[in-house]
Amino acid sequence: MLQPQTIRFLSGLEKNNNKAWFDHNRPAYESARLDFQQFIEKVIQELEKTDPTITGTVARECLFRINRDVRFSNDKSPYKTNMGASIKRGGRKSPFAGYYFHIEPGKSFIGGGLWMPDGAALKQVRQEIDYNWDEFSKLTADKPFKKVYTDLYKDKEVSLSTAPKGYEKDNPALVYLKLKSFIAETAVPDADLSKPSLHKKTVVAFQTLYPFICFLNRALSE
Repeated sequence: MLQPQTIRFLSGLEKNNNKAWFDHNRPAYESARLDFQQFIEKVIQELEKTDPTITGTVARECLFRINRDVRFSNDKSPYKTNMGASIKRGGRKSPFAGYYFHIEPGKSFIGGGLWMPDGAALKQVRQEIDYNWDEFSKLTADKPFKKVYTDLYKDKEVSLSTAPKGYEKDNPALVYLKLKSFIAETAVPDADLSKPSLHKKTVVAFQTLYPFICFLNRALSE
């Protein structure tokens, strides 16, 4: 579970996204970050029993910075209004697929996969899906997977409007071959964030995602 103060801090930051407020509330930020870090640490300890590739992962190195990079953005708000953690083989900045936890009041979710890979990696994943369609389709149709995630994320921001080069329009895997990101996510209601069951819910969701993560990382390793 996460402490209610952590959620309150993020709610306050959303309404007061400026340096003066943040500096005044820095102790609350440090407390919230530590709370999140300790939560992720417990998740890693349990998850590495299923996924040995993350063994030795340090929780604090999985967390993203709260400061926004505003250099190329019209939105000059200095801080993110969320906390996120990426748990994966090789560390948060590695090119491999992994698990992600996102806390943001009203927008929290558990998920993972591969977000916007470069051209070479994208080609590898598409090829793996095409060559092993029966295996991939079983992964996404698996009952536990569908119960937690329903399907992969397919919004237009991560999907081509037409078949990618080299693939026919009648390819049975086309809906997935058109994707530019390969991720699954499930929403976490605010009320669940402070429940003792959050830890178990997160671990189960990540364990359910493990076969999908393995498929993606096999593609990237070949």
